Amino acid sequence: MIRKSAVALFSSALLVAGLATSAMATDTPSSGLGQSWPNATDVSANPHWHVYVFEKDGIRYVQVNDLNGGVHGAIATAGGQVLVLPIGKDSQNVSTATATSGTTSSQTVYSDSQVTISATPLSTGATQLTVSTCTGDPFECNTHVN
Repeated sequence: MIRKSAVALFSSALLVAGLATSAMATDTPSSGLGQSWPNATDVSANPHWHVYVFEKDGIRYVQVNDLNGGVHGAIATAGGQVLVLPIGKDSQNVSTATATSGTTSSQTVYSDSQVTISATPLSTGATQLTVSTCTGDPFECNTHVN
């Protein structure tokens, strides 16, 4: 009798866990930041990069990886503010700017309604990641960012 109750309870717990997992699968993940291959959708705007977005407590985290999974840098953004995170081999080369035209060698790797991230190869072999924020009309900002 106790065995049947325990099996029924365990089965119910698995069903609830399965439903919770499938509900979470459609949301932006809240964990995995800093990993080479996080369990998140690649939202890169450029085929030469992988970009992953995480959200937690109203803060959006954007991580930029190379094609081999190497983490180059990450930011946190909320309410029009950007914070460069100390994550990735190029974290010291992540800078913020207002929306301006990029250099000819820069590549847009990510863009949403609040930020655009561009990658520019440096002569040292490192990569400069530039985060442009939009403080005015989104259309105006999007037309000036590479």
